[in-house]
Amino acid sequence: MDWTEVMHILVSVVTIALAFSLFRAGVVFSFDYFLAILLTVGSAFILHELAHKYVALHYGVHAAYRAWTTGLFLALVMAFVTQGAFVFAAPGAVYIFGQVNRRQSGRIALAGPLMNLVLAITFLALSFILTGAQSLLLLGAYINAFIGGFNMIPFAPLDGEKIARWDQRAWGALFVSFVLLFLFIGGF
Repeated sequence: MDWTEVMHILVSVVTIALAFSLFRAGVVFSFDYFLAILLTVGSAFILHELAHKYVALHYGVHAAYRAWTTGLFLALVMAFVTQGAFVFAAPGAVYIFGQVNRRQSGRIALAGPLMNLVLAITFLALSFILTGAQSLLLLGAYINAFIGGFNMIPFAPLDGEKIARWDQRAWGALFVSFVLLFLFIGGF
Protein backbone atom coordinates (compact mmCIF):
# COMPACT_ATOMS: atom_id res chain seq x y z
CA MET A 1 0.00 0.00 0.00
CA ASP A 2 1.55 3.31 -1.06
CA TRP A 3 1.12 6.77 0.50
CA THR A 4 -1.31 7.86 -2.22
CA GLU A 5 -3.62 4.97 -1.34
CA VAL A 6 -3.29 5.69 2.39
CA MET A 7 -4.17 9.36 1.85
CA HIS A 8 -7.18 8.47 -0.33
CA ILE A 9 -8.43 6.11 2.39
CA LEU A 10 -7.92 8.69 5.16
CA VAL A 11 -9.74 11.45 3.23
CA SER A 12 -12.60 9.05 2.50
CA VAL A 13 -12.88 7.85 6.12
CA VAL A 14 -12.92 11.39 7.53
CA THR A 15 -15.46 12.56 4.92
CA ILE A 16 -17.84 9.66 5.59
CA ALA A 17 -17.42 10.12 9.36
CA LEU A 18 -18.30 13.80 8.98
CA ALA A 19 -21.33 12.92 6.85
CA PHE A 20 -22.59 10.47 9.49
CA SER A 21 -21.95 12.83 12.42
CA LEU A 22 -22.44 16.44 11.28
CA PHE A 23 -25.92 16.46 9.86
CA ARG A 24 -28.30 14.86 12.34
CA ALA A 25 -31.74 16.47 12.59
CA GLY A 26 -32.07 18.53 15.75
CA VAL A 27 -28.70 17.45 17.14
CA VAL A 28 -25.78 19.77 17.77
CA PHE A 29 -22.37 18.51 16.61
CA SER A 30 -20.57 16.55 19.31
CA PHE A 31 -16.85 15.86 19.05
CA ASP A 32 -17.26 12.71 21.17
CA TYR A 33 -19.93 11.41 18.78
CA PHE A 34 -17.68 12.28 15.83
CA LEU A 35 -14.85 10.24 17.38
CA ALA A 36 -17.20 7.27 17.91
CA ILE A 37 -18.34 7.56 14.29
CA LEU A 38 -14.73 7.93 13.11
CA LEU A 39 -13.78 4.74 14.97
CA THR A 40 -16.71 2.69 13.68
CA VAL A 41 -16.72 4.11 10.13
CA GLY A 42 -12.95 3.83 10.00
CA SER A 43 -12.91 0.15 10.90
CA ALA A 44 -15.91 -0.65 8.68
CA PHE A 45 -14.60 1.25 5.68
CA ILE A 46 -10.93 0.28 5.87
CA LEU A 47 -11.60 -3.42 6.43
CA HIS A 48 -14.25 -3.40 3.64
CA GLU A 49 -11.76 -1.95 1.16
CA LEU A 50 -8.85 -4.11 2.33
CA ALA A 51 -11.01 -7.22 1.89
CA HIS A 52 -11.51 -6.27 -1.79
CA LYS A 53 -7.80 -5.56 -2.19
CA TYR A 54 -6.58 -8.82 -0.67
CA VAL A 55 -9.00 -11.02 -2.60
CA ALA A 56 -7.86 -9.26 -5.80
CA LEU A 57 -4.23 -9.86 -4.84
CA HIS A 58 -5.13 -13.52 -4.23
CA TYR A 59 -6.19 -13.67 -7.89
CA GLY A 60 -2.86 -12.17 -8.94
CA VAL A 61 -4.05 -8.72 -9.98
CA HIS A 62 -2.95 -5.37 -8.62
CA ALA A 63 -5.58 -3.45 -6.67
CA ALA A 64 -5.54 0.04 -5.17
CA TYR A 65 -8.12 2.20 -3.40
CA ARG A 66 -8.85 5.59 -4.95
CA ALA A 67 -11.23 8.22 -3.60
CA TRP A 68 -14.00 9.44 -5.90
CA THR A 69 -14.36 13.21 -5.57
CA THR A 70 -18.00 13.16 -6.68
CA GLY A 71 -18.80 10.44 -4.14
CA LEU A 72 -17.11 12.41 -1.35
CA PHE A 73 -19.11 15.50 -2.31
CA LEU A 74 -22.38 13.53 -2.54
CA ALA A 75 -21.78 12.00 0.90
CA LEU A 76 -21.67 15.44 2.52
CA VAL A 77 -24.43 17.01 0.39
CA MET A 78 -26.90 14.10 0.80
CA ALA A 79 -26.29 14.00 4.56
CA PHE A 80 -26.88 17.76 4.75
CA VAL A 81 -29.99 17.77 2.54
CA THR A 82 -31.59 14.82 4.37
CA GLN A 83 -30.43 16.02 7.81
CA GLY A 84 -28.47 12.82 8.27
CA ALA A 85 -31.29 10.49 7.24
CA PHE A 86 -29.28 9.28 4.23
CA VAL A 87 -25.54 9.16 3.68
CA PHE A 88 -24.25 8.36 0.20
CA ALA A 89 -21.58 5.92 1.30
CA ALA A 90 -19.60 5.48 -1.92
CA PRO A 91 -16.57 7.74 -1.51
CA GLY A 92 -14.31 5.63 -3.71
CA ALA A 93 -13.45 2.10 -4.71
CA VAL A 94 -10.70 -0.45 -5.03
CA TYR A 95 -9.67 -0.39 -8.66
CA ILE A 96 -8.44 -3.62 -10.21
CA PHE A 97 -5.49 -3.45 -12.60
CA GLY A 98 -5.44 -6.66 -14.61
CA GLN A 99 -7.83 -9.17 -16.12
CA VAL A 100 -10.34 -11.03 -13.98
CA ASN A 101 -13.22 -13.22 -15.06
CA ARG A 102 -16.83 -12.80 -13.88
CA ARG A 103 -16.42 -15.24 -10.99
CA GLN A 104 -13.25 -13.54 -9.75
CA SER A 105 -14.84 -10.10 -10.11
CA GLY A 106 -17.88 -11.29 -8.16
CA ARG A 107 -15.75 -12.75 -5.38
CA ILE A 108 -13.62 -9.61 -5.16
CA ALA A 109 -16.84 -7.55 -4.88
CA LEU A 110 -18.34 -9.98 -2.34
CA ALA A 111 -15.37 -9.63 0.02
CA GLY A 112 -16.19 -6.06 1.12
CA PRO A 113 -19.86 -6.48 2.10
CA LEU A 114 -19.13 -9.91 3.58
CA MET A 115 -16.49 -8.28 5.81
CA ASN A 116 -19.10 -5.70 6.90
CA LEU A 117 -21.58 -8.48 7.68
CA VAL A 118 -19.03 -10.31 9.85
CA LEU A 119 -18.11 -7.05 11.62
CA ALA A 120 -21.77 -6.08 12.16
CA ILE A 121 -22.61 -9.46 13.67
CA THR A 122 -19.45 -9.34 15.82
CA PHE A 123 -20.25 -5.85 17.12
CA LEU A 124 -23.85 -6.89 17.77
CA ALA A 125 -22.81 -10.03 19.67
CA LEU A 126 -20.26 -8.08 21.72
CA SER A 127 -22.94 -5.51 22.63
CA PHE A 128 -24.68 -8.22 24.68
CA ILE A 129 -21.45 -9.14 26.48
CA LEU A 130 -19.75 -5.76 26.98
CA THR A 131 -22.75 -3.81 28.18
CA GLY A 132 -20.61 -0.87 29.31
CA ALA A 133 -19.71 -0.25 25.66
CA GLN A 134 -23.10 -1.27 24.29
CA SER A 135 -23.95 2.01 22.55
CA LEU A 136 -20.58 2.13 20.75
CA LEU A 137 -20.86 -1.53 19.76
CA LEU A 138 -24.43 -1.08 18.48
CA LEU A 139 -23.22 1.94 16.52
CA GLY A 140 -20.49 -0.27 15.04
CA ALA A 141 -23.08 -2.89 14.12
CA TYR A 142 -25.33 -0.27 12.52
CA ILE A 143 -22.52 1.43 10.56
CA ASN A 144 -21.27 -1.90 9.22
CA ALA A 145 -24.78 -3.01 8.30
CA PHE A 146 -25.37 0.32 6.56
CA ILE A 147 -22.10 0.33 4.59
CA GLY A 148 -22.42 -3.34 3.63
CA GLY A 149 -26.12 -3.06 2.82
CA PHE A 150 -25.65 0.12 0.78
CA ASN A 151 -22.92 -1.59 -1.23
CA MET A 152 -25.31 -4.45 -2.04
CA ILE A 153 -27.52 -2.18 -4.19
CA PRO A 154 -27.28 -3.93 -7.57
CA PHE A 155 -26.22 -0.90 -9.63
CA ALA A 156 -22.74 0.00 -10.87
CA PRO A 157 -20.35 1.02 -9.49
CA LEU A 158 -21.50 -0.62 -6.24
CA ASP A 159 -20.44 -4.14 -5.23
CA GLY A 160 -24.00 -5.45 -5.51
CA GLU A 161 -23.95 -5.07 -9.30
CA LYS A 162 -20.83 -7.23 -9.71
CA ILE A 163 -22.08 -9.80 -7.19
CA ALA A 164 -25.54 -10.06 -8.83
CA ARG A 165 -23.95 -10.39 -12.29
CA TRP A 166 -21.75 -13.23 -10.99
CA ASP A 167 -24.21 -15.13 -8.76
CA GLN A 168 -27.79 -14.04 -8.05
CA ARG A 169 -28.09 -16.50 -5.15
CA ALA A 170 -25.00 -15.13 -3.41
CA TRP A 171 -26.31 -11.59 -3.93
CA GLY A 172 -29.77 -12.56 -2.61
CA ALA A 173 -28.42 -14.34 0.47
CA LEU A 174 -26.19 -11.42 1.42
CA PHE A 175 -28.86 -8.82 0.68
CA VAL A 176 -31.44 -10.67 2.82
CA SER A 177 -28.82 -11.01 5.59
CA PHE A 178 -28.38 -7.23 5.66
CA VAL A 179 -32.15 -6.62 5.65
CA LEU A 180 -32.62 -9.01 8.59
CA LEU A 181 -29.69 -7.43 10.41
CA PHE A 182 -31.18 -3.96 9.95
CA LEU A 183 -34.53 -5.17 11.27
CA PHE A 184 -32.84 -6.75 14.29
CA ILE A 185 -30.64 -3.73 15.06
CA GLY A 186 -33.65 -1.45 14.59
CA GLY A 187 -35.21 -3.09 17.63
CA PHE A 188 -32.56 -1.57 19.94
